[in-house]
Amino acid sequence: MRKKTFLSGFTALIAIMLLLSACSSQQATTEAATATTKTKVGIVLSDIGLGDQSYSDAAFRGLIKARNEESIIFDYKEISQTKTYDEAFNQLTKEDNDVIIGLGYIMKDSLEKAAKANPNKQFIIVDETSELPNVASITFKEEEGSFLAGAVAAMASTSNRIGFIGGVESPLLHKFQSGFEQGARSIDPNVSFITNYTGDFGNPAVGSKAAKDMIENDNVDVIYTVAGLTGVGALQEAQTQGKYAIGVDSDQFFVAEKAVLTSMIKNVDVALYSALQSFAKNNHTFKDKDMVFGLTDDGVGLTDIHVIQLTAEQQKQLEDLKKKLISGEIKIDLTS
Repeated sequence: MRKKTFLSGFTALIAIMLLLSACSSQQATTEAATATTKTKVGIVLSDIGLGDQSYSDAAFRGLIKARNEESIIFDYKEISQTKTYDEAFNQLTKEDNDVIIGLGYIMKDSLEKAAKANPNKQFIIVDETSELPNVASITFKEEEGSFLAGAVAAMASTSNRIGFIGGVESPLLHKFQSGFEQGARSIDPNVSFITNYTGDFGNPAVGSKAAKDMIENDNVDVIYTVAGLTGVGALQEAQTQGKYAIGVDSDQFFVAEKAVLTSMIKNVDVALYSALQSFAKNNHTFKDKDMVFGLTDDGVGLTDIHVIQLTAEQQKQLEDLKKKLISGEIKIDLTS
């Protein structure tokens, strides 16, 4: 009787072990299958890379969100690693990514070179467009968010002299500038503008000097920065000088909490997340080759207003301007 009981227990133990082994094998198979179904994404970050407190950091947030939702896996390259954009794209194409992203208009030539050499791979260029069939684009209506930023600047200014500090001058940055100036004039037609394109996106000291010159020499009391890390220096200088500033791309309030009125959010994270979700759901193709994000689809906008308190009338003005931009009643002239 005891022998029979022992054998029955031993048989049961073997059965349990076999069951656990089968479950473990099935789980491993499932995990492997899941990994192979995830979209593989490679991205070449802008020249400043991670830690710019702006453009690249915003894009990275969108990729992390998609990764955390287990829809993608991704790799990234920075120029500090690869030295050139050509080499960055070369490495990502060799890694067999399903889609490769170039973050910024400045790398268009390198991305298109890689796209021509790899016609069966899909690419995305951000802030530019391409005629190549395997290159999709993500662009933004930066002028819309900048229009609202300009309105806030005019509301806050007491000197009626407002500054714009850009990085490298380009058609893209002119969109920011045009929207900003027209937004400010919608509040105060007599406002004056001082503009400085520093030629640099990565030097806080340069931004600090540009802001200091505007404030001390031109009586500017609100500065809009579109210059990456160079802009961070300008924001901090505005705070040192007791003046106001407006950030860009990400919420930059924490950079200078006594100065930053608001930031013109360019939701690169929202755009990339949306594009990659669509890509994954549509059998690794894009429904729209050229994707444009504006106020309507949360592609651009303003953060909360800080430092100052807008009056009820000013708040209503801002909301009315936003509605008119969305409806098309207000049209921004990008040739000015």
